[in-house]
Formats: sequence, structure tokens, C-alpha cells
Amino acid sequence: MPTNRWIRGVENLCIVGIHPPNPMTNSTSHKHRRSIRLPGFDYARCGAYFVTICTAHRQNLLGTVMDGAMVLNETGEVAASCWTAIPSHFPVASVDAWVVMPNHVHGILLIETDGEVEHTAIPNGTTRTVGSIVRGFKIGVTNWFRKQSIGDAIWQRNYWERIVRDDTELDRIRTYVAHNPRNWPRDDLNASTRSLIS
Repeated sequence: MPTNRWIRGVENLCIVGIHPPNPMTNSTSHKHRRSIRLPGFDYARCGAYFVTICTAHRQNLLGTVMDGAMVLNETGEVAASCWTAIPSHFPVASVDAWVVMPNHVHGILLIETDGEVEHTAIPNGTTRTVGSIVRGFKIGVTNWFRKQSIGDAIWQRNYWERIVRDDTELDRIRTYVAHNPRNWPRDDLNASTRSLIS
């Protein structure tokens, strides 16, 4: 059984892992969940990474698409603010093209050094990896979400990523991100699209 598949989009940009079992139905499933990360790859290494972070149960919690443009609600505005604040929390990282969609966030993260920057206000651990950056982003939005008493879970467990191989691929991903709101009616992550296809 394959562990990943391609999302159809602008020239098949984003690799997507098979969803892990629901931990609520099997309490030990998270211990044996297969990683969708590239084995042996150093995710603190300089480079560009295309990430997709989905909301819990792919609920439209971040806004709506109207006339091919994304209209953020308050939660979506907070997600956008937290995404653009990534470099202030992770000095080795910068953000390139990104978009907040109704039920997911697409973004390109650039790791600009191989861990040479001092982190003074960040706890010890794997603070220079793509995973730690995504975790920090999720925590920021989740903390706001919980303070508003909207709910507890805003994000699905884990995230999807693709290591960007070259400038040509980077340009294709930037185009995909820019056109994502316009392509929402055909997006695989759009729940109403999935229900029409199923």
C-alpha cells in the first residue's frame, strides 16, 4: 500500500501522506503511526519547504472563498498573523508565498542557515526544524482559539510537507499558492468538492 499520493493541482505540487488512524478509536494507534517525513532527512537543513496544515476534521474554521478570493474570519486573521510572525520566533526561517484557506494553510518556509543563529527566547529542543516551526505556528493559533472559547482543537494532527527541489519547482508552488482561492471549487481539500465526487 502506498504511503503517499499526489494532490492534483498546478503540475502536481504537493505530496500528501495517508491519514493516520483516528487516535480516539484506537488508543495505541499514535504510537505506531507511520511517519510521512523523508527518512534520514535533516529538516533543519537550508532550503525551501512547502507545508500544508489542515484544520481538525477539515472544518471551514478560517473563513470562506467568495468570487475566487479568500475572505478571512477572525480565526483566519489570527492564523495569517501567526504565519507572518514566524521569522520573529524562528530567526533561521522566513516565509515566502502563503495563503490561508477555509480549512487549511499553505505556505513556503525558507530555512536560511544551518543552525548558526542563536535562539535566546526559544526553549531547548529541535527549535530549528520545519516541524518545530509548524508546531509553534499551531500553538499560537490554538492558544488564541481556546481563549475565545471557540473550541479546543483547531488543527488536525501532523502536517504535510514537500522539500522544494529547485527554483522551477519553487515558482510552480508559488503559482499554486497564489491560485488556490480561485481553484477552491476543485480543491481536494474542499469538503463540498469531496462530497460531490464521492
